[in-house]
Amino acid sequence: MRNIPALTTLTALLLFAATTQPQAAARTLAVDPALAAAIAAPTRTPAFSARDSARHPAQELTFFGIKPDMTVVELWPGGGYWTEILGTYLAPHGTYYVALPPAGDKEEDEGIARWRARVAAQAGHFATIHETVLGLGQDAIAPPGTADLVLTFRNLHNWMDGGFAAEALAASFAALKPGGIFGIEEHRGRRDKPQDPKAKDGYVREDYAIALAKKAGFKLIGSSQIDANPRDTKDWVDGVWTLPPTLSQGDKDRARYLAVGEADNFVLKFRKPLH
Repeated sequence: MRNIPALTTLTALLLFAATTQPQAAARTLAVDPALAAAIAAPTRTPAFSARDSARHPAQELTFFGIKPDMTVVELWPGGGYWTEILGTYLAPHGTYYVALPPAGDKEEDEGIARWRARVAAQAGHFATIHETVLGLGQDAIAPPGTADLVLTFRNLHNWMDGGFAAEALAASFAALKPGGIFGIEEHRGRRDKPQDPKAKDGYVREDYAIALAKKAGFKLIGSSQIDANPRDTKDWVDGVWTLPPTLSQGDKDRARYLAVGEADNFVLKFRKPLH
């Protein structure tokens, strides 16, 4: 378990340069102390906290423009890395929806059970979580036109594989208020290779993701390199899952993959037009 830094130290460190325009012009954004406190909370799962240096939660959520009184929708929360932060941060004043994968797939069902157990163990620290479902033919992720912010972290490749990426983005568009923000983080695919429409290796070309979002009606308003990793060559034996945290090859070449670190990821910020 790593040591949690004092809040004052963490707040001082969480000033960063992030790109906020499609032209990649940089400016400095200050992190909300309440967000820094949620990230520093001793209730977080130690294995999640240990990944903060790769995932940059304060920088990324600040880049997306999160505020404590927002209505936020998180899509497909996985193990709950972001849920622990968002649930704590939104607890005093916000509204929090989590759209889960549909039931019926054994692996997904087991993941949902683990996520629910983790949420139940920390229920006293979290905002009320309104559970919804996002899947093929199931896209009512929040009441239409109510969300300030819809967020997805490393899920687009799964929706492409499932054949409902366009539906997922349309659901996000429908849930947002006019002017609302859609934030997406995804494993960045190579630009010198055509995009596999199923994204079987877990990588998605950034231009491909932008085109999908624009087709759904969104306007790109910002991109950030906070999760970039130039060591990721994107040609691994088992795709992105070769790298941490999955390390699908076990002990084989483990040191090599740990040295690469987590995948190269793009971070994009879109807005639903006012009209």
